[in-house]
Amino acid sequence: MNHPHRPEGVDLAARSRSRRRALQAIYAWQVGGNRMAQVIEQFRHEQDMEIADLEYFEDLLRGIEKHLAGLDAGIRTHIDREVEEVDPIERAALRIAAYELRHRPDVPYRVVINEALEVTKRFGADQGHTYVNGVLDKLAAEWREVEYRGKVR
Repeated sequence: MNHPHRPEGVDLAARSRSRRRALQAIYAWQVGGNRMAQVIEQFRHEQDMEIADLEYFEDLLRGIEKHLAGLDAGIRTHIDREVEEVDPIERAALRIAAYELRHRPDVPYRVVINEALEVTKRFGADQGHTYVNGVLDKLAAEWREVEYRGKVR
């Protein structure tokens, strides 16, 4: 039997690992100033990517780079400071989740938020996940309104 929220053939554990790697890569991109293509290449060679979903990892990174202005604009409406002033780990988690909310409708918003909280708990400050949760809950209500409210079209 197919899981109702799992696209055919998707390895959810590999996707989770891809998000963790993406968080590390986005962090490196934010603080290092390298081009995204360089960051992707570096992670391809240095990280244990065979246990992650490399295609999903690259989609996240390339998508964030391509849609950065729109993602940051969406985030900015739900935070009390400029996006660049948000802790780099929390900022990376918010950008990944914002990209998934806006451009990956195949991923349920609850999964997006849960995954963002998990990586923030793992890599971020003690209460960083609380901040990320508040922002993403508002963003999901805005960008995934129908799904968020539980309505079926």
